[in-house]
Amino acid sequence: MPLRRFLPGTALLFRRLPVVLAALLPTLALAADRPTGHAAPLPRSVAQARVALLFDLSSERTLYARNEEARFLPASMAKAMTLLVAFDAIKAGSLREDALITVRPETARRWSGRGTTLFLQENERVAVRDLLAGVALISANDGAVALAEGMDGSLTRFSERMNARARNLGMADSHFTSPSGFPDGGATYVSAMDLVRLTRALVEDHPMLYRRYIAAPSMMWKGQLHASKSPFVGVVPGGDGVKTGHTYEAGFNFLGSAERGGRRLVVVVGGVWTAPGRAQSARDLLEWGYSEWDARSWLSPGTPVGHIAVQQGARRRVAVTVPRAYRLTVPRGARGRAEGTIVYSGPIAAPIAKGARVGELRVSVDGALPYALPLVAAETVERAGPFDRTVNGLLGLWR
Repeated sequence: MPLRRFLPGTALLFRRLPVVLAALLPTLALAADRPTGHAAPLPRSVAQARVALLFDLSSERTLYARNEEARFLPASMAKAMTLLVAFDAIKAGSLREDALITVRPETARRWSGRGTTLFLQENERVAVRDLLAGVALISANDGAVALAEGMDGSLTRFSERMNARARNLGMADSHFTSPSGFPDGGATYVSAMDLVRLTRALVEDHPMLYRRYIAAPSMMWKGQLHASKSPFVGVVPGGDGVKTGHTYEAGFNFLGSAERGGRRLVVVVGGVWTAPGRAQSARDLLEWGYSEWDARSWLSPGTPVGHIAVQQGARRRVAVTVPRAYRLTVPRGARGRAEGTIVYSGPIAAPIAKGARVGELRVSVDGALPYALPLVAAETVERAGPFDRTVNGLLGLWR
């Protein structure tokens, strides 16, 4: 089948097939001083984590991974989903930050002295904003439970909401049984890649709430200043979250994130033996990502990267593009060349709305592990009328 050429700045080449199109994408040529597709050696401290993942949200590229799809115990990292569910409710208008929640007597008694707490008292009325801060910054177990009971009436219903949100995000290797992440015999579990999906939702869906609660350096509670437990916030340049976790069974875990120059990296370390080891491995992995990898401007929304076939449409194909800007992340000093394949279940039936998700772009940079970017329609394609269908049918026979 013939190759079709595009103007500079779009896909250079692609092969038109029923379902898959191969594309040579815009490239970045960098000075090469080490083998292409390799970065500098990983910091030694990362070896102490049973689970480790470094992900670049600006390019959707995994920079380092060990057991990233394996299920493991999150401990208090589960509270990141509790926060997301609460943020969703605030955005929807069903929960107010200044609303007061009454602490149930049984909740105050059960959680008194169990892990980190806000020392909530029976029948105490606490503002939602204080519970959110307590959960986000000091990992308050009683605060997470009081918030969940205040929102949904029971922990069971709140957990159902957590799992529904997880399914919505494609977190296939995660399950939640409580808002606190307290030990439950292994019924609550996550994967590192699922935690990246969760972080993306927190940052992109709720940027103001993320900064207000998760990225805050401290909170004032009952006359005392409590600092964030995050090894990143206030310590690492650009560090702004996300959540620590620790139990005897889980070890020391951390879901971290930082943003520098518009580039956001997400770090997950799990199963580390000590708190200092957790902090060191996460910080070293993050700094390795910023110092040893370059991220350059690459794909822009609205710029076509190719076309896919349309069935029963006023046009026989539709241009596709990315929904947001993506950078190309390559090892520092390497020559970066990206090759992509447009994958979709097609042909796509009209009508197609501009911005509708229609497929994905599977990208490989210099032969490294491939990753996928979403593709959306760059234009609207209406359903064909009788005349258009006749013309398209004749053109199909001619081709």
